[in-house]
Amino acid sequence: MRKILIVDDEINIGLLLSKFLTRNGFEVTSAISGASAMEHLAKDNYDLVLCDYRLEDTDGKEMLVRIKNSYPKTGVIIITGYSDIKLAVELIKLGAYDYITKPLYPDEILNTINKAIETQNALNAPISHTEEPQKEKSKTKSTYVFSDEFVIGQSAASKDLMKQILLVAPTAYSVILIGDSGTGKESVAKAIHLNSPRKDKPFVAMDCGSLTKELAGSEFFGHEKGAFTGALYTKIGHFEMANGGTLFLDEVGNLSYDIQAVLLRTVQERKIKRIGSTKEIDLDVRIIVATNENLQEAISKGRFREDLYHRFNEFAIHLPPLSQRGKDILSFANSFLEVANKELNKEVKTFSQEVIDCFLNYNWPGNVRELKNVVRRATLLTETEEVQTKALPLEISTYAKGSIYNLNSENEAEKPKVRDLKNAALEAEYETILNVLKEVNFNKTKAAKILNIDRKTLYNKMKAIDLDK
Repeated sequence: MRKILIVDDEINIGLLLSKFLTRNGFEVTSAISGASAMEHLAKDNYDLVLCDYRLEDTDGKEMLVRIKNSYPKTGVIIITGYSDIKLAVELIKLGAYDYITKPLYPDEILNTINKAIETQNALNAPISHTEEPQKEKSKTKSTYVFSDEFVIGQSAASKDLMKQILLVAPTAYSVILIGDSGTGKESVAKAIHLNSPRKDKPFVAMDCGSLTKELAGSEFFGHEKGAFTGALYTKIGHFEMANGGTLFLDEVGNLSYDIQAVLLRTVQERKIKRIGSTKEIDLDVRIIVATNENLQEAISKGRFREDLYHRFNEFAIHLPPLSQRGKDILSFANSFLEVANKELNKEVKTFSQEVIDCFLNYNWPGNVRELKNVVRRATLLTETEEVQTKALPLEISTYAKGSIYNLNSENEAEKPKVRDLKNAALEAEYETILNVLKEVNFNKTKAAKILNIDRKTLYNKMKAIDLDK
């Protein structure tokens, strides 16, 4: 029978959990303090510890560290009374299987516990010396690592996304990330890389949307000095830079058909030659690709190779739009506010309730990327500790329940002060480009046509005003 130790100083909650888990086939022991929990662990072996974060004599983080140091084969789930993203990331990094926020729901608890015990049993299983991939996998699943830009959410969509990332990360599978522009595909690709056996090797990102046929060979494979006119030095291509690690190909659906053919041969043979060289270079690269297009539809229209699609599609993850992630929007906003404060050397602490209403009611066609840019802009315009609606773009501020910021307001106090002519011009350009991108669902080719500029110029302008992040 699987053994669970419940650690909670609220006796009623501990009793309810104990009865519920006993009915579901677990052998349950309860402790009301960290000290008594450690005494139980010293006397008996437990499959899992279900520990409340706030205890009278300690906290969940300290308990997690003590348990993992002394009893590494025991799984740990932390129960928290509030959703704190930074705390959640820290707990997972320290080795917690998961965390559950109150109020507690029986189905969620039971599902999480079963998966935690199943995972811990797999980690504790004897490893065959002939199964090196499994050995690597067990090493990488004990703790989880995420970049600063990755936000762990509490919505069902976010939790499902997290589980898929942690499921595929330890494998060598190629992955397709499917989602609207701005949903954070690169941050997900980095999360997969950082939780894989390749985490200490390079992560190289390549934007296929701006790749021309003439540049493709050099960008993918590199070239030798003198290989062609203008080749003034030896260049290492993206495949070679990523060797041993992960290559992330963004907007892969925009690759021309002939470039796809070259890419297919490389993926199949796992070898490359720099342009102008006869030397073959062996590749050990995991490939993650991203697209906001329906590649199966592109296949049916003859714009994307079916054989290449199947090479990439060993595992697919669909990223939800920001509008489907509920109050996770506020978690993203708070994370971006922290980053913006550091970038701008400011100390803006929070958002007004009206701004929060705007964030939760707006539909976010530009997704996470749009929210990040809105928060950065608002932080720049805010001179107090609290972001107000006057610092938001007009199309977002109109979603507030209370007062609405109006660009034509006669009240000068409500208007952001932009006195520098250069900054005013940049602000106008920012708004124009962002609005056009929203109209075309962030399709850069269509946006460039509407703006009457070429695609390369659009990319450069987006980079200059931080819309490419």
